[in-house]
Amino acid sequence: MSTMNISLPETMKSFVDDQVNKRGYSTSSEYVRELIRKDQDRQNLRGLLLAGAASAPAAPADTDYFESLRDRVRNDRG
Repeated sequence: MSTMNISLPETMKSFVDDQVNKRGYSTSSEYVRELIRKDQDRQNLRGLLLAGAASAPAAPADTDYFESLRDRVRNDRG
């Protein structure tokens, strides 16, 4: 694992330390890694949403469409 040093103003360092204590993280590094993972997830989701918005709809999302989804779920349950 690589090491990265980050400089924070005292108020931000206190906030991080407080979050580590309140939320059960072992270290400030663990807390920061979790924040980075969440940001990566958000960026990935944003990309998927933008790609979906830019694509042509495959089928109209009407009553028949949702009923067919319900049927598929019912059939998958056995």
